[in-house]
Amino acid sequence: MDYDFKTKLAAERERVEDLFEYEGCKVGRGTYGHVYKAKRKDGKDEKEYALKQIEGTGISMSACREIALLRELKHPNVIALQKVFLSHSDRKVWLLFDYAEHDLWHIIKFHRASKANKKPMQLPRGMVKSLLYQILDGIHYLHANWVLHRDLKPANILVMGEGPERGRVKIADMGFARLFNSPLKPLADLDPVVVTFWYRAPELLLGARHYTKAIDIWAIGCIFAELLTSEPIFHCRQEDIKTSNPFHHDQLDRIFSVMGFPADKDWEDIRKMPEYPTLQKDFRRTTYANSSLIKYMEKHKVKPDSKVFLLLQKLLTMDPTKRITSEQALQDPYFLEEPLPTTDVFAGCQIPYPKREFLNEDEPEEKTEKVKKNKSTGHSTNSRHPVFEVFEVIPIMRIFYSHNRDESAFTQPASAGRLFEWG
Repeated sequence: MDYDFKTKLAAERERVEDLFEYEGCKVGRGTYGHVYKAKRKDGKDEKEYALKQIEGTGISMSACREIALLRELKHPNVIALQKVFLSHSDRKVWLLFDYAEHDLWHIIKFHRASKANKKPMQLPRGMVKSLLYQILDGIHYLHANWVLHRDLKPANILVMGEGPERGRVKIADMGFARLFNSPLKPLADLDPVVVTFWYRAPELLLGARHYTKAIDIWAIGCIFAELLTSEPIFHCRQEDIKTSNPFHHDQLDRIFSVMGFPADKDWEDIRKMPEYPTLQKDFRRTTYANSSLIKYMEKHKVKPDSKVFLLLQKLLTMDPTKRITSEQALQDPYFLEEPLPTTDVFAGCQIPYPKREFLNEDEPEEKTEKVKKNKSTGHSTNSRHPVFEVFEVIPIMRIFYSHNRDESAFTQPASAGRLFEWG
């Protein structure tokens, strides 16, 4: 690239610090970098934005993937990438999003704390239903466009606060997302470890190489159960040494302790799983003879003949080939009974959840508890690739997005029995 042109380009490039006020407004920190609450300096609008600064210099694989997908995906329940800023001086990458005041991690934590303080406050039934419906709607859009999210968990499900999109769900963090229509090689070869352990489907724990969108559905089932009980359904305390081996004894033990050991007739292809011999060696079916999802949910006052339980059961089906799809789930009778799902998940009530607190530059975020959990659950970090320069982002995006895809395919899928229209 011509030096004079490159210098001129750098001089004309918009700088984050010139456009936005964000100093002292850090609201998040993790292995990915930092997130700031920001407002425009020029006062063109009063909107609040989220500025995500990618850790390190240049663009990581994960950031490339997230930017590439978010530039193409457009859906009310998928976080919208507004702009990408590339800093020529310090080679930093900034992503600009609409600001979401809440997420399910904090919302569930709020209700769990109320139980611990002997003042239990359950999530309203209508709110749980609306949250689930919008999560499914967003995932249905991703799956209809051949995208696996692969890292669904409460912290990645945002909820908008007061404003035009009040109470709307936004699925975030596409750093581990993949196109799955025609992979060049098995997805397990690309990333042996995906999805935080507590939300990881049993087929992944048993080494499935050609996993499908059913892994996202299992994670949604885990989130649904957590919304109903305020507790992670498959929490596992055992720390895990980082390894490419997908088999995790303690996580499988936790799943079987809740669900029971899968019968051969319920999951016929389990014998074909790469880690099946290890499963046979380490586990005994009789150990879990008294365990079932029915018993677990009854302890939390969810009746086995209720529509809410029947849908949960379909989402948490062990056999991925029998697990319900997002489209089928959107048409489930659960969503047809009162209260009906709403666009604003807080409809009819004030938002009881506190706003995000600002962090000091050196202060660890409260969610570092979550980061530690991620480390203990095998959540992979973003390896950096120094070959990526930050002079021009578009060609990089095309490298990752092309992957034998027709861009026109990224369209809004037909409505799957939607009960509300997007505003």
